Amino acid sequence: MKQTLSLITLVVDDYDTAIAHYTGALGFALLEDTDLGGGKRWVRVAPRGSSETSLLLAVAGNQAQRARIGDQTGGRVGFFLQTDDFWRDYHAMRANGIAFLETPREESYATVAVFQDRYGNRWDLLQPKEPA
Repeated sequence: MKQTLSLITLVVDDYDTAIAHYTGALGFALLEDTDLGGGKRWVRVAPRGSSETSLLLAVAGNQAQRARIGDQTGGRVGFFLQTDDFWRDYHAMRANGIAFLETPREESYATVAVFQDRYGNRWDLLQPKEPA
């Protein structure tokens, strides 16, 4: 049996602003932007080269959802962007205005640094170590 985690919802304030951020500053690909009527859209973005998991950008529909924008994981790192070239992506993201919350560090499992997206969600940018 095979199962795949295909979508993760990120609550945002505006579709177009979110698309511009994730495709511009983070370099993600826009996979789908379908009008569902009534002001709702089905918007999927993913890191370039990602084949199984994408983000569903969902505009907050009420005050409770608006309160969660940028704090969907209670201030913890909730998203992990794995790369094959940490330094390439780190420098590109910084040049695109992404705020890193720490200096990159070498851990036993990866080169890693925490950054925030436009909404305040915390992410790890990481390049796993090669197995010994």
